[in-house]
Amino acid sequence: MFTIEHDFDATVITLVDEAAPHRQEDVIVQAFEDCVTVEQFDPRTDRMEKITLSLSQVRDLSAALDLPEGAYRIEPKRRG
Repeated sequence: MFTIEHDFDATVITLVDEAAPHRQEDVIVQAFEDCVTVEQFDPRTDRMEKITLSLSQVRDLSAALDLPEGAYRIEPKRRG
């Protein structure tokens, strides 16, 4: 299950791990104009952990989900 909310400066997606036998904490993805953050609460440290991805890293991650093992470089699309 997931939810999508549109805030003033970001789109917020929350991923809920409802079907897992050992349920993980919710994952919160926030898409901003220049980056994407991914947050998840860590009960071992009692802290919210956050990583920030550039839009280039998000494009690479998206492409990587559909590719076989290997090393790749995604060339930027040319405009015009």
